[in-house]
Amino acid sequence: MIWPNKAKCAVMLTFDFDAETLWLSRDPSNAGRPGVLSQGIYGAQRGVPEILRVLADYHLPATFFTPGWTAEKYPDRIHAILADGHEIGHHGYLHEWVDPAKPAEERAAFEKGLEALDRVAGIRPTGYRSPAGETSSNLISLIREYGLVYDSSLMNDVYPYRHTMPDGTPGPVELPWHWSTDDAPHMMFAVQAPRQIRNNDDIFATWRDEFDAIRQMGALYNLVMHPQFTGRPSRLMLLRRIIEHILDRGDAWIATGHDVATAWAAEEARK
Repeated sequence: MIWPNKAKCAVMLTFDFDAETLWLSRDPSNAGRPGVLSQGIYGAQRGVPEILRVLADYHLPATFFTPGWTAEKYPDRIHAILADGHEIGHHGYLHEWVDPAKPAEERAAFEKGLEALDRVAGIRPTGYRSPAGETSSNLISLIREYGLVYDSSLMNDVYPYRHTMPDGTPGPVELPWHWSTDDAPHMMFAVQAPRQIRNNDDIFATWRDEFDAIRQMGALYNLVMHPQFTGRPSRLMLLRRIIEHILDRGDAWIATGHDVATAWAAEEARK
């Protein structure tokens, strides 16, 4: 892959701006648990502005995958993200965990999320990420039907690739990710499913080593973060640390999902 500006690899800084939907989708009864929901509220009220400040300090673009519900509740944050030149991606409506046996419900959530983003900010996203990494065989067809350029839901490669539809025609571009470069497995804690919260040095080592290996392969480093986790004070220091490590290499192209997908598609067309 030949990346723009002769970069050795591509990097996406992505934020799943779930707010309270992360907790409501896991357990609807959390609607009556203010303590649980307050983690999502922190992400919207404090996490997003702090992350935007970090990105502005380094003059870097990012993609915020946002459920429609979040956009409806926090329109000021959506407008702030857009005002800073970042991309908003589609992330369902209420961060719904897909049930492959219920395609009508999947379609309804997909459409409702798109409608909410259009109503709040007048935007039609070009990229989609499935909530919680849950997908179905219907997903790629929905993405193409609604004219989105790319998906970022699967983990079966480190290079972008193009989906092939059931009829053999080209589908959207896939921008793969992986749990190792997602902040949630390292930082997320719930009383109902407790797990160790890892320190910054451990997380940085994992993220750094994955970046260094992907860079050597000339592939895509897709870093997945959440404002309610990476937006915490010490984690913002971790964000700066991994950004500086990437920048110090001097040969990574940091771009939005839309720009990565279109650059890959342009290279594909030249071959």
